[in-house]
Amino acid sequence: MNFMEWAVQASVIVIGLSILIIFLRLIVGPSIEDRIVALDLLSANAIAFIAVYSIQKNTTTFLDAGIILALLAFLSTVAFAFYLGRREKQ
Repeated sequence: MNFMEWAVQASVIVIGLSILIIFLRLIVGPSIEDRIVALDLLSANAIAFIAVYSIQKNTTTFLDAGIILALLAFLSTVAFAFYLGRREKQ
């Protein structure tokens, strides 16, 4: 096993563990803001997982899905922030 294969396997394990921790924060999160940050972080980890999977399979096909997910995650975070900003003004 060369260094690249080892690094990909290690990153899959670390990303998987971080996704589990983020799900815990998503479920337990005491406030809506914590849950929104957890969702944003979950999407960032999903993008990282897609990138690592693309490296592992030696193809760039999946990177398009990562870019689309990044755009949707950004728009959803902005929408949640807008919603929370309007909620606090009322």
